[in-house]
Amino acid sequence: MKVAAVQMTARLADVDRNLEQAASLVDEAFGRGCEMVILPEFFTSGVAFHPDMLRAALPFEGEALEMLRGAARRHGGYVGGSFIASRGGDNYNAFVLAFPDGGYAVHEKDQPTMWENCYYLGGKDDGILETPLGPVGAALCWELVRTRTVHRLRGKVDLLVGGSCWWTVPDRAIPLPGKGSARRRNLEIMRETPVRMARMLGVPVIHAAHAEDFVARMPLLPGLPYRSCFLGETMIVDATGEVLAGLSREDGEGIATAEVQPGRLAPAEDPPDGFWIPRLPWLIRLAWSYQNLHGAWYYRRAKRSGRLRIP
Repeated sequence: MKVAAVQMTARLADVDRNLEQAASLVDEAFGRGCEMVILPEFFTSGVAFHPDMLRAALPFEGEALEMLRGAARRHGGYVGGSFIASRGGDNYNAFVLAFPDGGYAVHEKDQPTMWENCYYLGGKDDGILETPLGPVGAALCWELVRTRTVHRLRGKVDLLVGGSCWWTVPDRAIPLPGKGSARRRNLEIMRETPVRMARMLGVPVIHAAHAEDFVARMPLLPGLPYRSCFLGETMIVDATGEVLAGLSREDGEGIATAEVQPGRLAPAEDPPDGFWIPRLPWLIRLAWSYQNLHGAWYYRRAKRSGRLRIP
């Protein structure tokens, strides 16, 4: 089947504009003859630590879901992407794959990454979507660098879909030793992640991403700007780990397309022991630890005060 992975230049927390942009890109991809179109994680908002993100959540059964379902019905194909969605009095990072008949399946990201904890909670499902195509795996951003994702999907799905909103260390804000090497290694990990996941699962991977500069704030350091970018690296990978199509951050907004064959091969790589698949630089591991704790506290506080939008 011909598939598309969309690379967006979404504006941080500008939900209306991003929804319009996503809908246009989905229509363009179907116009190229694609049967499945995958949008990036947080396609309605992007994500960073910024007060505007407190208002970025949508009702699960709202505009984003209807855009995905409407496009799938209209074009007779499959459309997927994730957005911050409210249900049951809390927010989650919900990836929806909409079907041609109007049905859909949902995966909620298992664990927020760093400042993402400020805006939603982790989900509990296994990431296996039951679809008319058969079982499809869904994984978002740093789910793709954790061994438990491999263990819950391996031998159970014929295709992996999802995306990232993967940022990097700030440009100039913190003059710490090793920051340059952390930035380089972070990009290397981003580039190798969809390939390694395809090899570990033995299935094709469709990975959509963001490629935009942003200015946010530094958690626990009020007034200090966090100037950085999302890393891009949208790609479509076959079951052997060969990249069939891709876009870098420098390519900006665009659509990668390729023909893939859903199905399972014998995995070419086993996951390592431990929690992480790659070796993460110390600066990134430090940010992971302190921002996770800060984010969980921030979410509870913002929810109690009513500043966090839970539609």
